[in-house]
Amino acid sequence: MDFDFPLRKIIHVDMDAFYASVEQHDNPELKGKPIAVGGGSKRGVVSAASYEARKYGVRSAMAGSIALRNCPHLIFVKPRFDRYKEVSLQIREIFYEYTDLVEPLSLDEAYLDVTENKKGNPSATLIAKEIRQKIFDKTGLTASAGISINKFIAKVASDYNKPNGQKTVNPEEVIEFLEHLDIRKFYGVGKVTAEKMYRLGIFTGKDLKEKSLEFLDKHFGKSGGHYYHVVRGIHTSEVKPHRTPKSVGAERTFSENLSSEIFMLEKLDNIAQELERRLQKSKIAGKTVTLKIKYSDFTLQTRSKTLPYFVASKDLILETAKELLYQSSLENSVRLLGISLANLNTEKEKDEPKKESVLVQLKFDF
Repeated sequence: MDFDFPLRKIIHVDMDAFYASVEQHDNPELKGKPIAVGGGSKRGVVSAASYEARKYGVRSAMAGSIALRNCPHLIFVKPRFDRYKEVSLQIREIFYEYTDLVEPLSLDEAYLDVTENKKGNPSATLIAKEIRQKIFDKTGLTASAGISINKFIAKVASDYNKPNGQKTVNPEEVIEFLEHLDIRKFYGVGKVTAEKMYRLGIFTGKDLKEKSLEFLDKHFGKSGGHYYHVVRGIHTSEVKPHRTPKSVGAERTFSENLSSEIFMLEKLDNIAQELERRLQKSKIAGKTVTLKIKYSDFTLQTRSKTLPYFVASKDLILETAKELLYQSSLENSVRLLGISLANLNTEKEKDEPKKESVLVQLKFDF
């Protein structure tokens, strides 16, 4: 199939159960056992779960108490983020052997544009295989990869043969691949959106493709256009080596629920201080302060205010956060508070003229 937009050779590399795999690698006694990183305390939340634990329904972001209920013999391990960052940097060194166009999404995954690469290898599939082998040789950990013409399809494909596998979707296979894909497998379609699509008779990519742009705009707003295009293999976002953060934040989960705003002021002070530290380290300021409140029933509420000037100091952030806290009464006791700053001074002016992209038609050997 011919595409009238730039075709690239994109690899999405995703480490397999990264945090848990690091722990199992560093402590052989944990190999083959169901483990959860984090979540061990009364109010703890699972950061990552080994594949042995996932068989019991243990997932990241799950409350530790629920994880233990699902898997009574689950082993909780305290997170070691410095160690995970150390391993992540080793993995990125391997990426840069092949290309400078590396866009990290987190410690354990990244996009690579290997359309033109340092090895002069025309096959993105072979490059992905080499990278996965080098990661294993250097760290003892396995990675999965997706390879295709754009970031969206590569991301979806990387989950296709997990763990320790890879999937290539060649240009001529893109449409058929997307049409047969379960709508839940589309990156960006969460549980709520999937259920809404089910109610509208959309179960696969083919069902989605049959819906008009007007229909999707009506039911999904701004996301409608995104769904309309990606199911047709259209996703022109480039791999961005230097991702600019859109927000910076800090939050705390409490060992006991807080039921009064007065009890929360000290907590907000500590959170604002941590946020100030992060802002100063990154030399960032912002205008929009958002207060995040998670209640004891796990419902989430955010309250925001945009200031006419950039702020980065603890005092100004805390003053705005307090104002947001008292904006309306609490709906329940609170288990988590967070403060974030957006509308940053690192963002490009929205009225900055966009560069026109050059459309290129390439014949690829993936």
